[in-house]
Amino acid sequence: MESRSLHNSGLVVSVLGLGTMTFGAESDEQTSHRILDHYQEAGGRFIDTADVYSQGVSEEIVGSWLRANKPRDVVVATKARFAMGRGPDDRGAGKGHLNRAVDASLRRLGVEVIDLYQIHAWDPEVPIEETLGTLDSLVSVGKVRHIGVSNFTGWQLERAVQVSARNDWAPIVSLQPQYNLLSREIELDVLPACLEHGLGVLPWSPLGGGWLTGKYTAGQRPLGHTRLGEDPGRGVEAYDLRNTRRTWDVIEAVQAISERRGVPMSQVALNWVRNRPGVTSVLLGCRTVEQLRENLDSLSWNLDTEEMKSLTEISAPGISTYPYGFLEHNAGVDIWERLGTRTRPAL
Repeated sequence: MESRSLHNSGLVVSVLGLGTMTFGAESDEQTSHRILDHYQEAGGRFIDTADVYSQGVSEEIVGSWLRANKPRDVVVATKARFAMGRGPDDRGAGKGHLNRAVDASLRRLGVEVIDLYQIHAWDPEVPIEETLGTLDSLVSVGKVRHIGVSNFTGWQLERAVQVSARNDWAPIVSLQPQYNLLSREIELDVLPACLEHGLGVLPWSPLGGGWLTGKYTAGQRPLGHTRLGEDPGRGVEAYDLRNTRRTWDVIEAVQAISERRGVPMSQVALNWVRNRPGVTSVLLGCRTVEQLRENLDSLSWNLDTEEMKSLTEISAPGISTYPYGFLEHNAGVDIWERLGTRTRPAL
C-alpha cells in the first residue's frame, strides 16, 4: 500500500487509514481484531481512534490488538475533546481534561506514547493558547509525538497554526475533516489553509455515510439494514437533508463510472477523494472484513483524468453566499476549480 509523509513530522502513514468508530459499537472485539488483522496484512499502517468512540471501548479493542500483535510500523492516532462523563471536567480542550484524557488513552491503548494526538473539535470555552500549550507540554514529556486537529473551520485552523508558531510550540501537522463527493465545503477555506501550511489532510466519511455506495434511492426512506435506517429519527432527518437534485446527480455519475469499470461505487468515491490535493490518508470506516476488503481493492486501479474531472464538476456545490459567490462571479476567483490546478505538496 502506498505511504505518504505527514507534514514534516517524520510520520509515514498509508494512503488508506483505518477508522475505528465502529469498534465496540457495530463491530465486537473479535470482528474488530479480524478487521485490524486484514488491514495490516494489506500493508495498512495508520489506525485512528478516539476516546469518545464507544466511551473508550474502541481504544481498548485497539490496545488489546496492539498488545497481542506488537506491530513495529503502525502509526496510532487518537482524539479527545468530547464528553467522557457527566461532570464539567469530563470534556473540553482545557489543560485539566486533556491531561487526564491523554493518560486514560495511553492506558486503554497500552502504549507509552501516542503517535498523533488530535483535538476532536474547537472548544469555544477554552483559549486556544491553553489547549496548544497543554499539547506542547504533552509532547515535551514524551506522552505524545505529534499533534493534530479535527473538525476545525478555516479561521480556527489558521489561528491555531499561528499561535503554535508564535510560541514555538509543537506544530500542528494534520487536520481530520469530513470530505467526500457530497461534502466539499472544506475547499472554501479549510483545505486552502492546509495547503498553505503543508498540513496533512485525513478525511473521514469518504463515502458520505453510505450514500456514495448506492444504498439509498430517491423517494425511498432508509431501510433497517442501512445505517440511517437503524435510527428512524435521525435517519429520516439525515435523508431529507441530503435528498437533493445535486446528491442524485453525483450518485448517478459515480454509478456510471462504477458500471463502466465493473467496480463497486464505493471504490469510485474513494479513488476521487484520495487523489484530491492535500489528502494524505483517507480513513476507512467499516463494520466487517468484507467491507474493508472491498474498500482496499480501490487501490488496484485509478480514475483517469476525464473521470476525475467529470466527478469534480458534477459534485461542485453552487455557492452563492457572500463572499464566495461575489468573488467567483465578480472578481474572477474560481472557488472550486482552483484546487484542481494545485498539486499535492510534498509533506
